Amino acid sequence: QVQLVESGGGLVQAGESLRLSCLASGRTFSSYTMGWIRHAPGKEREFVAASIWSGGTYYADSVKGRFTISRDNAKATVYLQMNSLKPDDTAVYYCAAQVGWYVPSELRAWMKYDYWGQGTQVTVSS
Repeated sequence: QVQLVESGGGLVQAGESLRLSCLASGRTFSSYTMGWIRHAPGKEREFVAASIWSGGTYYADSVKGRFTISRDNAKATVYLQMNSLKPDDTAVYYCAAQVGWYVPSELRAWMKYDYWGQGTQVTVSS
């Protein structure tokens, strides 16, 4: 069982920045694929970014160049630095983990993540 706890959401104006954090339990955090998925009202859940065991990172086209995912394995924590925020980034942001063998084709599939945090609200005003 893996528990994930997000923090760092809030209300900001367009162009500002936020950093989300996600603290994970589990003894093999360094092997997990860690992802951020967001869910805006009236929209489907959307893959945002992922960090894999080798240090590789992957992003949705909509956030590439603005968001940065990173991880600290010693602290079992993954971060999402969000810069140049836009009103379209408004959503509940979930931290999620894939704990099995790394499958590249499943990296961007939000339904393939095994464990989820409770979510943190990010609201960007225009």
